[in-house]
Amino acid sequence: MNIVSVMYPEAEGKRFDLTYYMNKHMPMVASHGQDLGLQSYHVERGVGAPGGGKAAYRVIAHLKVSSVQAFASGMEKHGREIMGDIPNYTDIQPVIQFSEVVD
Repeated sequence: MNIVSVMYPEAEGKRFDLTYYMNKHMPMVASHGQDLGLQSYHVERGVGAPGGGKAAYRVIAHLKVSSVQAFASGMEKHGREIMGDIPNYTDIQPVIQFSEVVD
């Protein structure tokens, strides 16, 4: 199983509109799901760290995809639209990581 994690680091003074992200951005990503090889996704909101510290990431989206190659191919078709929507909900530069589930 392959996971695409899109992580938005916590940063003082930066904005993130979670309502827009959940109601507009993620449904738009899901609408291209077949082309992206998207099987499912879930979104996490960082709420803290051990010892009472701040979360390292404000938001993390984990997308379960059929393959990294399928995701890359879908992004060739829809990446301009998907990435172009980012300024509508945040001024944080996302960190993207591909992972393989090993358990």
